[in-house]
Amino acid sequence: MTEPLLHAIDSPDDLRKLSPDQVEQVTRELRDEIVGTVSRTGGHLASSLGAIELLTAIHYTFDTPRDRLILDVGHQGYPHKMLTGRRTAFDRIGQEDGIAKFLRRAESEYDAFGAGHAGTSISAALGMARAIEHQGRDQCAIAFIGDGGMTAGMAFEALNHAGHLKQKNLVVVLNDNEMSISPNVGALSSYLSRNLSRPMVRRMKGWAKEFLGTMPGDMGYWAHKAEESLKVFFSPGLLFEALNFKYVGPIQGHRVDVLLETFANVKTMLAHGEGPILVHAITSKGYGYEPAQQDPFKYHGVGAFDVKSGAFPPSKPGPPKYQNVFADTLIRLAREDERIVAITAAMADGTGLDRFKEVFPDRFYDVGIAEQHAVTFAAGLATEGMKPVPAIYSTFLQRAYDQVVHDVCLQNLDVTFALDRAGIVGADGATHQGFYDIGYLRSLPNVILMAPKDENELQHMVRTAVEYPGPAAVRFPRGAGFGVPLDPEIKAVPVGEAELLRDGDDVAVVAIGTLAHVALEAASELAAQNVSAAVLNARFAKPLDRERIIGLARRCRALVTVEEHCEMGGFGAAVLELLSEEGIRISTRCIGIPDRIVEHADPAALFAEFGLDADGIARAATELLAEHPSR
Repeated sequence: MTEPLLHAIDSPDDLRKLSPDQVEQVTRELRDEIVGTVSRTGGHLASSLGAIELLTAIHYTFDTPRDRLILDVGHQGYPHKMLTGRRTAFDRIGQEDGIAKFLRRAESEYDAFGAGHAGTSISAALGMARAIEHQGRDQCAIAFIGDGGMTAGMAFEALNHAGHLKQKNLVVVLNDNEMSISPNVGALSSYLSRNLSRPMVRRMKGWAKEFLGTMPGDMGYWAHKAEESLKVFFSPGLLFEALNFKYVGPIQGHRVDVLLETFANVKTMLAHGEGPILVHAITSKGYGYEPAQQDPFKYHGVGAFDVKSGAFPPSKPGPPKYQNVFADTLIRLAREDERIVAITAAMADGTGLDRFKEVFPDRFYDVGIAEQHAVTFAAGLATEGMKPVPAIYSTFLQRAYDQVVHDVCLQNLDVTFALDRAGIVGADGATHQGFYDIGYLRSLPNVILMAPKDENELQHMVRTAVEYPGPAAVRFPRGAGFGVPLDPEIKAVPVGEAELLRDGDDVAVVAIGTLAHVALEAASELAAQNVSAAVLNARFAKPLDRERIIGLARRCRALVTVEEHCEMGGFGAAVLELLSEEGIRISTRCIGIPDRIVEHADPAALFAEFGLDADGIARAATELLAEHPSR
């Protein structure tokens, strides 16, 4: 029996002491351990499995962390984490006080650049390579990009700049798992089709398939990829060469011997000043674990599952997810109005729009990881009378802020933004927390911004936003709703109108979003202490219901605002601005997310820590009343 090796690797220095044959054994052990661990903890599986050989070969060949390795997105980073001293911490990934799912500079010297959003690696690596050159150091920077990252326009901006600079100490490794150079990149796709229609290329495709088909072992697997390999040989290779990159590839991204030889050659090329270099590796997402390889989309981000069968535990019946209520509502509205179209930036499943696509395939657009394009594309549709609905996570819409400002709001165009994952996201951590959208949207002209208290109110707000003749945004959280009944008829909510859920005279709790239900629980606790609490479901962060908020502020002794959003510049700040404008002096407390980076943790624990649970809201109210017993 072969002696295991992975348990003795605490850093890439340990990896480099092994022979090339032993490196291949390490990749097999990595795959087994990642599958085993993620089957218990959940996490990003298929992307990491597809990157194991590449990342292991890079760490083996290059002098990391002295040579900077910059990963794109972070979905592919599990092998990297395991090889850089974090293997024993893997059973607490994404949990409080555990390691992060994505890359963080504070977590390890091997995480040269934080990675949670796609398309950043080449720009960051180029900056590092340039800084290294300025400082006269003998190091290189390696950008590892794939899993959709090359659909981001920013990646091509960086390639263009790197080629212009002729950056000699830069390597870009393109992990092409058939989800990087996608059909969404229209010009490139057309270029491929034209070149591959040439007679000589068609003959070469046939020769390659015939030759590979006669080879033993797993070469048959590569035979069916021959056509894809020839595509990238005859077009992306030329494209990257035109950008002043030395193009190496395509190579087999799961052949350790090929990778080690290739990266050794790349090091030699760098030593001779031949950079920048692009290494193009053809891989398979989910490689080595059959269920994930057969359905990489399903196994991209997973919960616990059975390793042997690949089966997930049966779903427990429960309330619908907000994303599905949103999508189902949009489908109903689209049946009524043929102008409605849906847009996603590579997150059809995550936003529920895969359901919309099934019903209206001709009115659905996936633009790839290109939020900026998604927003301006929506603006263009709106100028011609369509009613576009881009569904984008709160954290990802940040990437298109200028387009929201310049292309939508300043032109007062009829675009509806569905902001999924607004608020606390739990295990995905700091890069994905949706804490800033109220702050970055409410200051913009023409836009209205709302948040539902539950899944029933969400469906009414979707109609409100779609029917509003200008920019509108609906923010809603991750996960399942409360299980409230859904009204059969969907009616628009009057713009700017709040809802008084409970009346009271001592303290007014003004909540926005799903925390309105928590505020009601707090009011019940306060009632047990003989404190009369009013609860207002604000519904709108902009415009505010001035009449109801001012009315409560004039007759109550204290006022508490509650939001699943950062305190600075958020909903509470908007209420304080209103009170100041009206000259109303009242004891107030704004409860939200404090001014700090919020890492991955259990959402319930975070709500309690920030005082956003019923006990925290009730405590804030009683403290205010104790400080100011009368007005």
